[in-house]
Amino acid sequence: HLSFTDHGPDTFPRLSSCSCSIEQWDSDEPVPRSELLAKVAGIRGLYCLLTEKIDAKVLDAAGPSLQVVSTMSVGYDHVSLEELKKRGIRLGYTPDVLTEAVAELTVALLLATSRRLLEAVHEAKNGGWGTWKPLWMCGYGLTDSTVGILGLGRIGAAVTARLKPFGVKRFLYADTGPRPDVATKIPAEFVPLEELARHSDFIVVCCALTPETQGICGNGLFSLMKDTAIFINTSRGGVVNQEDLYQALVNGQIAAAGLDVTEPEPLPTDHPLFKLKNCGESVLTATTTLFRWNIDKIPVSSKLRDSFLHVCFSSDLYNPVDSAYQLISFKRCASWNKK
Repeated sequence: HLSFTDHGPDTFPRLSSCSCSIEQWDSDEPVPRSELLAKVAGIRGLYCLLTEKIDAKVLDAAGPSLQVVSTMSVGYDHVSLEELKKRGIRLGYTPDVLTEAVAELTVALLLATSRRLLEAVHEAKNGGWGTWKPLWMCGYGLTDSTVGILGLGRIGAAVTARLKPFGVKRFLYADTGPRPDVATKIPAEFVPLEELARHSDFIVVCCALTPETQGICGNGLFSLMKDTAIFINTSRGGVVNQEDLYQALVNGQIAAAGLDVTEPEPLPTDHPLFKLKNCGESVLTATTTLFRWNIDKIPVSSKLRDSFLHVCFSSDLYNPVDSAYQLISFKRCASWNKK
């Protein structure tokens, strides 16, 4: 008995041949909490999205039959790892499949913000475009600039690769430690976060949301940034203290910000950030491309499906360990075929 909280595109053709019962949520809207709790009882596997909080209450409702939780996401901060560990339940995620899509949107958001594109479109639509003025709608270019990357992982590296052709002079990065295997190819210089803030013309946040990064982008960071600097976040809303960001934008501590993620999501329409001309928000589109959904091209759901079935039906689990908990990258399981 398997439960899917996503109906998505037609990504589960092979499931019809499996000797299992499937419970699938058939809506684009997130499954209501009450519905989730009612449907998970006795399931063997749970396939979820970022919108579902998988905590002790859900796991207790599922019962001892639950073997694997699969999340169709790069991040897994919505899943209680400690509760999974207590129960010996496996967790799967998709660390690599969204890299290109997120990197592309990050660059698009950076360009739109730095060149004031959203503001310019608004002015054109609302009669603000009058006679030509030399400095009207002037923004900031990438040529000869310094770009700081907060979190030089797969996405951070992919962003730098896309920014290099624009003539960026220098790349800096801050992380939990040096990443010479990645940095030397760019090249990028490892620096403390404070130095990255002081010297960067653009700061791009690409780090994961962890207890250590929660609210890491706050007044301490913004107060050190140049007043001409652009701040971009396409990682997780929780890494930014939004009140501090608002104050930094209002008071001119930084020039502008571009956000694809917020806390909460969606951000209330009356939130102060929406009232600022120098803050652009998109609607969590970094991971959303039609190409991504094509199962033959970017197999997000295919990888999850194969690994999900492997854990549910195979007695020979990948990398068995003595501890009660193991984190599985579903990238490694994509070639498995049910016998």
